[in-house]
Amino acid sequence: MKKTTIFLIILVLSASAYKARAQENTQKDKNYVRMANSEIERNPQSWMLDFSKTPVWNYCHGLELQSILQVWQKTKNPKYFNYAYQYADTMIAPDGKIRTYKLQEYNIDRLNSGKFLFTIYKETKEKRFKFAMDSLYKQTLTHPRTKAGSFWHKKIYPHQVWLDGLYMACPFLAEYGKTFGKPELFDEVALQIIDCHKYLYDPKSGLYHHGWDESRQQKWADSRTGQSPNIWLRSIGWYMMAIVDVLDFMPEDHPQRHEIITILQHITRAVEKYQDPQTGMWFQVTDQIGREGNYVESSGSAMILYTWVKAAQKGYIDWDYLEKGKSAYQKFVNKFVKENKDGTITVTDACAVAGLGGNKKYRDGSYQYYLSEPVRDNDPKAVAPFIMVSVLLDK
Repeated sequence: MKKTTIFLIILVLSASAYKARAQENTQKDKNYVRMANSEIERNPQSWMLDFSKTPVWNYCHGLELQSILQVWQKTKNPKYFNYAYQYADTMIAPDGKIRTYKLQEYNIDRLNSGKFLFTIYKETKEKRFKFAMDSLYKQTLTHPRTKAGSFWHKKIYPHQVWLDGLYMACPFLAEYGKTFGKPELFDEVALQIIDCHKYLYDPKSGLYHHGWDESRQQKWADSRTGQSPNIWLRSIGWYMMAIVDVLDFMPEDHPQRHEIITILQHITRAVEKYQDPQTGMWFQVTDQIGREGNYVESSGSAMILYTWVKAAQKGYIDWDYLEKGKSAYQKFVNKFVKENKDGTITVTDACAVAGLGGNKKYRDGSYQYYLSEPVRDNDPKAVAPFIMVSVLLDK
């Protein structure tokens, strides 16, 4: 080989390496890169996410790994894909059996982690990941439902629909339907979203109650409406994200697509009315701004921002919500994102968990209940939507 040719090859390779390093240096200050890197540093094994002590199939893992895969798609850095793959590899056996997953529990939360498997399966072509997604889909075929067809939140919560469950099930089913040729699933997710609007909508605020008990047997359920007594921020965020993500897969000509977009438009305008004028964020009990003990909460606020930005970019809501989202995003960073001495960053002030009913500790859905649950830093339910909206805004 001539010296000139060798020199040119070396020059091209050097230029490529320089370009890759330059791109990495450009991206390193991006919030989505910093947040993903911080989480990987805090949780060297991806099963450790959500403060886990042992590997478990958990919706929070799927939520955060979905966001980290979006960082991989944005940066092309393989470490993010490998981090997500590590969890899939740990949790899914060669025959597709999912570690710790039990269909008989009929827990709608379990479906959410199926979403990040679409990307893993597409890249690796490993059949075990398709088998795992099939198992999660099959849960919905026998999952208990209300008379109208809405999924119970869990078998242990009979006759109950919670807003949280819409995000856990609907985007997964919509993507499964599009990916594997099951168009009937678009009707399924439309039913879930529209029925939820029918039974949990609060006409006074324009927002939605956290839960609905068809049987009216729960102590937290209103004897007339079956609704839980309060408006919980993160449940609103789950519902909004469910809708905007489902629309990625629902056909343009689906007969109920317009109705679903209309619901999204209405809730977008409604939540804006309850935005805290001081911080630009939203309160844990959303419709009670400034009430004693209430606080602005990061996970639900991030979910609203994600929905505003994505829905505006897609043309589902008015374009000015993109600018409103950008402005509120900076306020989110100012309020909730903390710089650490070791160079990592932290998202603060996320409600750790909230639910309704139960046996050991009965959750009555009262104002005092929602304020009693612990608040913690770096909760995946705040970290993931923060990463995802950060990616969306880097265009």
